[in-house]
Amino acid sequence: MDAVRLIGTSRRALAGGAEAPEIMTEVWQAQALAQAIGSRLAVSGPPELRGEALGLTELAGRGCGALDPPELDAGDLRAAQLTELDDARETLHCLDGLLGEVGMALVGMASAAADQATYWQCMEAIDAADESRDRVLEMLRKLAAREEALSERELG
Repeated sequence: MDAVRLIGTSRRALAGGAEAPEIMTEVWQAQALAQAIGSRLAVSGPPELRGEALGLTELAGRGCGALDPPELDAGDLRAAQLTELDDARETLHCLDGLLGEVGMALVGMASAAADQATYWQCMEAIDAADESRDRVLEMLRKLAAREEALSERELG
């Protein structure tokens, strides 16, 4: 399935999560998807993005590791359904939005946490989501610079 569609599915599922366990599952799913997208870009994306994409893979993996893994059937893991990443720019824009929503959901969960373990789990996941988002924004900046340089060459 296309990365943009999977990100949209994750955004809807995160928004629809009513209880803490559902939200944590969706946060984990989003981080796993960000990890898969980073991996895909690191291997077959534009050369300018490969270093940042590797960083995204590591950071999103840290975000997954900060949370208890949900009990999912293999078919329910969205990251495993990633088969296409046609437009890096659109994918990264959508991923930026998803990671922002993940951060907001985690802040809400941390604020309402009944115990210290959940609070700190959320705080670590917030840090990972924020740093992942920084990598995504840097990749978008690099894509814009690349396109500007190509455009200048065509004009010149």
